Amino acid sequence: VQLQASGGGSVQAGDSLTLSCAASGRYGRTISNNGMGWFRQGPGKEREFVATIGWRGAGTVYADPVKGRFTISRDNAKNTVYLQMNSLKPEDTAVYYCAAALSSSSSADARGYKYWGQGTQVTVSS
Repeated sequence: VQLQASGGGSVQAGDSLTLSCAASGRYGRTISNNGMGWFRQGPGKEREFVATIGWRGAGTVYADPVKGRFTISRDNAKNTVYLQMNSLKPEDTAVYYCAAALSSSSSADARGYKYWGQGTQVTVSS
């Protein structure tokens, strides 16, 4: 499975962005049965969990810093996962990665993810 993240950019604090993660694979491989997650890595920081969603769209979990501002969703018919980011802050500046889990459940643990996208840069200025 290949994951392609897109939608990043440079914005001002308070702005919104929507990231997309499109999946593709051989023999029509889809991510409809996989839990999916978004992670990020800020400058000089370790990668951290952002949000996750189960295969049916349930079981969403968010990291504390983004609760109430970010929303993860998925469209299995389009083989795509989204991350709606509102009220962006400078501390949200990072490369954002989408990932497909080994299981169908949502998970905040990066060790549970097998497939990773290449990342998309989000820069928030004050």
